Amino acid sequence: MLDHIVRQRGKIARYRQIAQVLVRHGFGYLVSQVGLGYLVPFHWGLFGHPRRAIPYTQAEHLRLAFQELGATFIKLGQILSTRSDLLPPQFIAELSKLQDAVPPHPGSVIMAQITQDLGKPTSEIFETFDKEPLGSASIGQVHAARLFTGEEVVIKVQRPGIERLVDEDIAILYDVARLASGRTVWGQIYDLVGIVEEFSETLHAELDYVREEQNAERIRRNFAGDAALIVPRVYKEYTTKHVLTMERLRGIKISDLEALDAAGIDRHRLAETLTRIILKMVLENGFFHADPHPGNYLIQNDGSIGLLDYGIVGHLDVDTRDNLVLLFASILERDTERVIDRLVDIGVVGTTFQLERLQRDVGHLISSYYGRPLGELDITQILQEFLDTARRHRLQIPSKLTLLGKTLSMYQAIARQLDPKFNLAEMLGPYVQRLALERYWPPRLASRLVPVLTDLSRLAITLPRRLDRLSIQAERGNFSMNIRIPDAEHYLSDLDRMVNRLILGIITAGFIVGLSFLLVSYQQPQLAPLIGWLFGFGFLLASAIGFWLMLIIIRGGHH
Repeated sequence: MLDHIVRQRGKIARYRQIAQVLVRHGFGYLVSQVGLGYLVPFHWGLFGHPRRAIPYTQAEHLRLAFQELGATFIKLGQILSTRSDLLPPQFIAELSKLQDAVPPHPGSVIMAQITQDLGKPTSEIFETFDKEPLGSASIGQVHAARLFTGEEVVIKVQRPGIERLVDEDIAILYDVARLASGRTVWGQIYDLVGIVEEFSETLHAELDYVREEQNAERIRRNFAGDAALIVPRVYKEYTTKHVLTMERLRGIKISDLEALDAAGIDRHRLAETLTRIILKMVLENGFFHADPHPGNYLIQNDGSIGLLDYGIVGHLDVDTRDNLVLLFASILERDTERVIDRLVDIGVVGTTFQLERLQRDVGHLISSYYGRPLGELDITQILQEFLDTARRHRLQIPSKLTLLGKTLSMYQAIARQLDPKFNLAEMLGPYVQRLALERYWPPRLASRLVPVLTDLSRLAITLPRRLDRLSIQAERGNFSMNIRIPDAEHYLSDLDRMVNRLILGIITAGFIVGLSFLLVSYQQPQLAPLIGWLFGFGFLLASAIGFWLMLIIIRGGHH
């Protein structure tokens, strides 16, 4: 009981801190709109923010607020920076700047965490252990060490207490999402609770280092025999949920162009290799590294790429990959109708889905690229414009696709930094054509038809029995059908408000007419009896009409 009270007090204190930070950075209206205004004394006027010559933009304020609120909100901002379907470009650009770096914990604290998780002191596991971290982030920090067998390793250690803080913040985000869903227009348009659920899954996956080890091993298997990609070895015996021990890779950072040139690395070829790797991950394997930060790539002397940090990954099922291949092919062929069909097949849906308007806007977008050679097409720009169009039409895009779009954009940015003349479309076109031919080649298509024929056979056997049951239920009067019309509740609510206003207007009109009769009777007393009778009749008629309309609405609501 005492623990529950302490947790509740801690949650309320965190609520207050979040509300105060949002208010200090100019988002007081947001706090009030979701019903949390009572947590902050707005009328005191005590909340300011750092001053500078140029005013802060709203997007900058949001980034600064997330930065101040710590690990959970930094990660939330980084994930929101992939959601161009939800936020305008200026917010996407600012949230992309969020730096996941904080002062490190002392080495003694980290060594105690390692001892607790691995069951042995660091002196019995590592021959040497560097107390000064190689890097420090909001979730964990990385230290260098050497095993007694001589291998150099890096140990990623989760910050003590971070899991409890994340759980607390996630619970608060759930509360705010539920409040916003019922109180705000944008909360009704977008599935905010669903977005928080996806964020929670992503963040908890990043908190589990065993899962990160599994991600690394899966990518290693997918690229077995491909010397272009190096995945560091994970030492499972020294890995737990909170501690990850991996082989230490050395090399040149992919962003250090001078060092690459000095080592004789062909940067154009390196850009092609990097692009081939991500296209294989996305379109062939359906499992891709989704944190393409330049610091996660170490280039070896032979031009191979060492890949680090497997905490954030993306998953694509077979159907989604097939539809992506067809979508890219349709974009490159400037086929508007096929683009729309592929978007629907992938799962792009909306609350106000209007196919004709969407076809018109996508058609205008594609026509702007019509006739231009592949070398002049910017896939990143095209994807961004598609996401902008989706946001205007209030379409809900699956999170896996927004993560993919952000990942491809970052990969292209790295490739263009290596070679400014590099263009993703020039590689994507032939690659997509080859995959389309392979996947729809008759022998392979025949193998994919076997499960379909199996399902059809089962349906042919069970369908007569199901139809017989359905006809019996219909004869007995037990047959019922549920029909759901999208946005019906929203439209009925609008209609209810309109009718209520109509009733009020009729009754008010009755009062006004009656008042005018009274004024006439006051001016001409000889007409008072007649006027009184007309006033009473008019008021009763208006009230009867209003009452009749209310009965119709009530009966309609029951049916």
